[in-house]
Amino acid sequence: MLFKKGAEANLYLEEWHDRKVIMKRRLPKEYRTTELDEQIRFQRTIHESQAIHRAKEAGVPTPTIFMIDTVEATIIMEFVEGRQVKQILNGLPREEKLGLCHHIGMLIGRLHNHEIIHGDLTTSNMIQTQRGKVVLVDFGLSEQSKELEARGVDLHLMKRAFQSTHYKYAKECFKAVMEGYAVTVGTTTAKKVMEKIKEIEKRGRYISER
Repeated sequence: MLFKKGAEANLYLEEWHDRKVIMKRRLPKEYRTTELDEQIRFQRTIHESQAIHRAKEAGVPTPTIFMIDTVEATIIMEFVEGRQVKQILNGLPREEKLGLCHHIGMLIGRLHNHEIIHGDLTTSNMIQTQRGKVVLVDFGLSEQSKELEARGVDLHLMKRAFQSTHYKYAKECFKAVMEGYAVTVGTTTAKKVMEKIKEIEKRGRYISER
């Protein structure tokens, strides 16, 4: 059953060996030559699988991968039961909301400490399970980098996600994320990343004013 349709890949909710799974299948693109298309889908499938595994090693909850089919460019992974943080955040009591954001910041810090840039940090890509665990999903745009710029861009996207989806609480939620982030990466690094985020925002304003 089609669960989610994306620009690069479709997610299917299926039964596999008596368990509910997500099959993420990268679709062929007709505008690419067959050989190039197969190579790109192969590389991206392997890359995402490795990123999910590295994130788990870094102490960040991610879906368990059961199988990788490189011919079909498909990853078969655990279906995480729960709700997107996007769906629940606005309705939480203030203390709970800020506590959740603080925890998310700590998880992002663990990724960055292990040179993993998620690439699509939005509350849509964070699932809270019934036990309260936050699981990060969709590492399709991830990369490996220790650069300050990459970290800043990653968190700038998180900030923009708050502003667009959770605008009433965006400022205090992002502040809580950065406080959690500082716990993991250290105050000095967190300040440098915050300065980079401000620089990225200034660049964006300059471009829009031209």
